[in-house]
Amino acid sequence: MRLHAEVLAEMEGQEEEGAAMASTVLSPPLVGAAVAAATAPRLVVGYALTKKKVKSFLQPKLLMLARRNGISFVSIDESLPLSEQGPFDVILHKITSKEWQQVLEDYLEEHPEVTVLDPPNAIEHLNNRQSMLEEVADLNLSNFYGEVCTPRQLVITKDPSSIPTAVAMAGLTFPLVAKPLVVDGTSKGHELYLAYDEASLSMLHPPLVLQEFINHGGILFKVYIIGETVQVVRRFSLPDVNTYDLLNNVGIYRLPRVSCAAASADDADLDPLIAELPPRPLLEKLGRELRSRLGLRLFNVDMIRELGNKDRYYIIDINYFPGFGKMPGYEHMFTDFLLSLAQSKYKRYLSGT
Repeated sequence: MRLHAEVLAEMEGQEEEGAAMASTVLSPPLVGAAVAAATAPRLVVGYALTKKKVKSFLQPKLLMLARRNGISFVSIDESLPLSEQGPFDVILHKITSKEWQQVLEDYLEEHPEVTVLDPPNAIEHLNNRQSMLEEVADLNLSNFYGEVCTPRQLVITKDPSSIPTAVAMAGLTFPLVAKPLVVDGTSKGHELYLAYDEASLSMLHPPLVLQEFINHGGILFKVYIIGETVQVVRRFSLPDVNTYDLLNNVGIYRLPRVSCAAASADDADLDPLIAELPPRPLLEKLGRELRSRLGLRLFNVDMIRELGNKDRYYIIDINYFPGFGKMPGYEHMFTDFLLSLAQSKYKRYLSGT
């Protein structure tokens, strides 16, 4: 597994031809026979994405780099039968409705040769924060350049008045981070709250997950996985909580969204013990294990390092098809990934499998 730590400099500047060319790459849905072989791209990627995702991911620099490598992105019209569109080599999607999931499953039965990124049943595993971290908890990487853990957590499905008792019985330590149990693809699914005391817990609204807050020097590592390639970037995160904070704060506090592109910490002047990236072998092993266990090829992991313990890491979230567009050099990584899919399909064709 390759790990990209830097942008590929030799191709920078080639993608600035302007957004005007983007419309020629974002073709309308193809219907009927394929185009002539002389003009056909090596790989046709049908995409079913929200307008917001199209804008953030299908940036001109990706579209033009892909086009120069024989890759065409084609919009899927959800109002038309999928079987009447294409033909596609790859379907790229992030639609969460049950109707769309059924459409994809039916299509794959008729077209098993098409690669779907990613299978709906695999994505569904990440839509629930209880099941999301189960695969991580089962990993055994303790002797592989560091220990990877998950925070102790408690799932609350109903009755807010029962939360204080449940937390006490579970022996969780304050403060606690409260997250929605279900990740539904909306901003609401990423709302975070910090609870400082037991009495205020009944103010929360289940279903939710309570995780112990772990001091981590205010730095989050976002580990992006695209196929077999891994890239990690630093982001500013929540500040540490000390004894004074615990003694002088009560109630529930809504937390701001962290780890966005504007909060990049890659160029900040930080304590080396806090800023040091996780070891490359650990990230590569983690990426391979999770890719295999989750059955996904497009996801990212939010990882923190426990303050004062340079070899202990915690995974606090896993996201399917995250904001790759915020990642430096994502267009190169994704184009390489698609080309690897095309190469694999060509090899299967030659072997007759």
